[in-house]
Formats: sequence, C-alpha cells, structure tokens
Amino acid sequence: AAAAAGGVCGNENKKLEVLSEIESEDIERIKGYLGQADIKVEYQETGHTFDLSVCVYKEHSQASVRITDYHTNIVQIEKNWELIRDDLKDEKIEKANRDVLSMENIWEFVRCADIEDVKETLDKQIECNMKIAREGIRGNYGANIGSILLKMEGDSVQVRAKAMAAAGSDARMNGCGLPVVINSGSGNQGITCSVPVLVYGESLNCDIEKIYRALLLSNLTAIYIKAGIGTLSAYCGAVSAGAAAGAGIAYLHGGGYEEIKHTVVNALAIVSGIVCDGAKASCAAKIASSVEAGIVGYYMYLNEQEFYAGEGIVAEGIDRTIENIGILGKEGMKETNKKIIEMMIK
Repeated sequence: AAAAAGGVCGNENKKLEVLSEIESEDIERIKGYLGQADIKVEYQETGHTFDLSVCVYKEHSQASVRITDYHTNIVQIEKNWELIRDDLKDEKIEKANRDVLSMENIWEFVRCADIEDVKETLDKQIECNMKIAREGIRGNYGANIGSILLKMEGDSVQVRAKAMAAAGSDARMNGCGLPVVINSGSGNQGITCSVPVLVYGESLNCDIEKIYRALLLSNLTAIYIKAGIGTLSAYCGAVSAGAAAGAGIAYLHGGGYEEIKHTVVNALAIVSGIVCDGAKASCAAKIASSVEAGIVGYYMYLNEQEFYAGEGIVAEGIDRTIENIGILGKEGMKETNKKIIEMMIK
C-alpha cells in the first residue's frame, strides 16, 4: 500500500514527507493501482542494516532505485538494466566523536548554551510535538494507549507525561498528518524525548529558560545514546529517548549531574530489551513503558537506589553503560533484526 501510494500520488521532492500532499480523493486511485499491479516484497541480505531497492517493470522496460543506511540516501539508479547513478561506496561511517558526545560535555553545554542559538528549533519542537500529542488524546488513533493510561491510572503528572507521549505516537503511526520534530532520524523518538519534559515543565511551573535547557539535555542525551546504536536497529529507539526524557525531568526538578547520570543508567537498565518491529500502533505502548522507566530511574535515585556496575549490561559510569547499549543495539541485535524482517515478510 505504501509503495502504491508513493507511485501513484507521491511527491518525490518532499523527501520524508513524500505522502504529505495526498488527498482523500486520491485513495481510490491508490486502491485501483493496488488492484491491478503485481507488487512483491522480498527480503534481501546485503550486509547493510537498512537497504531498500524498488524495482518497477512495464512490458520491456525496467527501472530501479536503491537507498542505503538512511532514508534519503539514494545510492543507485538503474534504467533498462543500465546503471545511470552509482554512489555506493564501501567507506565505513565514522563513529560519533566521543570527545564531544559524552554525558559530561552535554551537561556542560546545557548549562552554558546561549538559548538564542537553539530557541527556534526548540520552539518548533514544542509547538509541533505537543500539538500532535493533544490530537492523539482528543482523537481515535491506533490503540489509544494515551487515553487508556489516563483512564486506568488517573491524571497525575507521571501518568500524563507517558500518556501524552504515547498519544502523539498513536496519532503519528495511525493516519494523523500533523508534522513532528524528530530526534535521531525518528519522529517517535522526537516525541518521546520532548513531550514528557514539556508536561513536567508545565506541571512544575518552570520558567521557559529552564524548559529550554531541559529539552536540550533530553534531546542531546537521546542523540548520544542512539549514536552508538546507529540509525536503524532492532533495538527500540524509544528506550534511549525515554531515558533521555528522564534526564530532562530530573533537571526540571532541580537535579544536577549526579541525579541525571543515575537516572539515565537506571532507565536503560530497566527497558533495554524492547525490540523494534517496525512503525505501528504498539510503538505508543513501548514509548509509555520507556518514559515510565525514565521517571522510575529518577525516583530510584531520590530514594538512594540504583543499579550497579556489573549488574547485567550496566558498567562503571554512564558513558561506559551507554557504550554497552550501543554494542547491544548495533552488533548484538543483528540476528534479531533478520528474524523480525522474516516474520514480517511471511
């Protein structure tokens, strides 16, 4: 259905919003194309975690396009079995510079950054991500995880934080056309690391500068954790974003570096087994669990409790723990990724 929608009505110039201009009257055209076209989906093993080739045929003509490693990275174009573009190289993607991406340097930047340098981006994140979260609560999308949480657990700030984030995902995964400001290439991660922080900021009556800095902390922490995992993995990205949201929430409560690093490690130790099996309604429930882990991670520290180095994947210090998460997500879950794709194809 997605391939048919793109082929019939997609606007290739819109990049990740290629389907954003489709109108309701286009649906019948898409259905008609689905009814006559022979569309096959097959798994290919190329060594890349993310590698997608789209091949089309008509009579004696053929064309194909291949994207690799991230969603807008076109590496090959072929027409009538002749390569007319070939940018695929065997260069290894450089690892994120760990001298820059460390928890201590992120914390230093959060405390010292000139808010005017980041205000425009953060304002857009606040506007877009809260708007879709509210729409998710108001409307009927997917499994309605946010609404269920509010009915089941009440209206405390802890519940609202995870319910609003889940609702934003439910809307996004199930037909809402509202835009989202992403994190680490993911709309769901963008929602997860921002909406809970904003809910807490409002509940605690924090001033806007403190909210901006909490968002900086959450966004950068999410990026840091995800950098070691890579753009796409069978490791659920909501886990890293939920732990990052916990860091932002700890900051809004007046927490310093000690509170923040223990919050993140505790959260990662709780939920680092959630798999990614594609974008769909259950993402919202995984987001709710990950945000809750971030909140629990913070309250563990307040109550002088923590997970210690040597307990499972937890290592000495936050940076080594995050490094372990990267290894788990990037290397350890390669076979998991293959099996999940096989299940989906079947």
